[in-house]
Amino acid sequence: MEKFTEMINALDSWLWGLPMIVLLLGTHVFMTLRTGFIQRKTFTGIRLSVTKDPDSPGDVSQFQALTTALASTIGTGNIVGVGTAVFMGGPGAVLWCWLTGVFGIATKYAESLIAVKYRVKTADGRMMGGAMYALERGLPWKTFGRVMAVVFALFAMLASFGIGCGTQINAIAEVMENNLPFAFPRIAVGIIFGIITAVVIIGGIKSIAVVCEKLVPFMAAFYVLGCIVILGINADYIIPAVKAILTLAFQPGAVAGGLVGGGIRLALQYGVARGLFSNESGMGSAPLVASAAQTRNPVRQALVSATGTFWDTVVVCLMTGLVLVSTIMKNPNINMDTIENGGQMTTAAFSQIPYIGPAILVIGIITFAYSTILGWSYYGERAAEYLLGRKAILPYKVIFTAIVVLGPVLALDLVWTIADVLNALMAIPNLVAVLLLSGVIAKETRHYLANLDEKDTAEIPVVRR
Repeated sequence: MEKFTEMINALDSWLWGLPMIVLLLGTHVFMTLRTGFIQRKTFTGIRLSVTKDPDSPGDVSQFQALTTALASTIGTGNIVGVGTAVFMGGPGAVLWCWLTGVFGIATKYAESLIAVKYRVKTADGRMMGGAMYALERGLPWKTFGRVMAVVFALFAMLASFGIGCGTQINAIAEVMENNLPFAFPRIAVGIIFGIITAVVIIGGIKSIAVVCEKLVPFMAAFYVLGCIVILGINADYIIPAVKAILTLAFQPGAVAGGLVGGGIRLALQYGVARGLFSNESGMGSAPLVASAAQTRNPVRQALVSATGTFWDTVVVCLMTGLVLVSTIMKNPNINMDTIENGGQMTTAAFSQIPYIGPAILVIGIITFAYSTILGWSYYGERAAEYLLGRKAILPYKVIFTAIVVLGPVLALDLVWTIADVLNALMAIPNLVAVLLLSGVIAKETRHYLANLDEKDTAEIPVVRR
């Protein structure tokens, strides 16, 4: 078992090292150029996200699709993940994390566009789409496309049990155990959240979307407003924090509070890695729900989906980074020499703010982690149905709920690492689809940006699985 663990750790380090950073970041930059810098349409996407399109085909509104996708992307990585980037790469990692989000908007747009363009409909009228259908229907090499589609669906389904469920419920149990004033058994956390999860996911995408469209805006607004209050308290250190972030993104050095930057290599490596991991642009997860949206044409929903990366990394991760750097610089009580990881640093920074700091951290982690569970339950369900047919949906939901119940009491270090590997492996076939279909993406973009209200009249094929 020890050798297996070492092998998985080595594979994880390699995949999420230079190869994945080059592939993902390269795709982000390439699609930014291919789409004519689609980031300039971000505010159009925000406007469309609250515009209903009820006469168009789909299972949920554009806003519900966006909030369900945000439910999975805005997770513990936005809090603890940013802390890890700052701890390992220094304050400068915040800049690279932010820039990754800016360029990642283009990839999120591209993968969502092909998910809607190549979506299909089941015999009972439900929409299904994502990288597997883009690969299967969009590529001229049908055998290759089918194989890559199966690979993506398999890794997506398996990843949903780990990064989308087990690790998230474990984080909830841990934060409750360490921060509540009374003892709360971990198994009780699993049972309570397991019951709530079962009630929500049994109704499929419509009930998940109803919960997410209410939970996600609340949790994001609560966390961002909390961060703004903290930044108000740290007002005298905001400009020094920004200077530290900009300076240490390119050169080594140290600033007040014991924060050390190791230079551009470390800042770039950890900032980009955590940014990529946080917003999921290129992983192919968000398009699974984007394809269920009611939309007139693929570009409209792609613009809406792309705003998810804007909110996740450009806004939430940036707020977390500014709070961490300014708080540590302001408070000499935080001894960086005794801190061993990004999670400890995040907890120490938020605990320096009386009353509201710990509350923002605890409520933020619980709501972020639970919303991730809901979002990923749908992703895994879609992947399972693609692989095994509709008969797989109920068994999948039972297994998923069981992991929610048991997750708090399991040792999940290895599970987390395996989930990291699976996420990387599901990203590869998705990026293949994006890159090979980039011509289609560019053509659709040019046409529909000039005719945004035009309805796509292409027939959506019916499949029986």
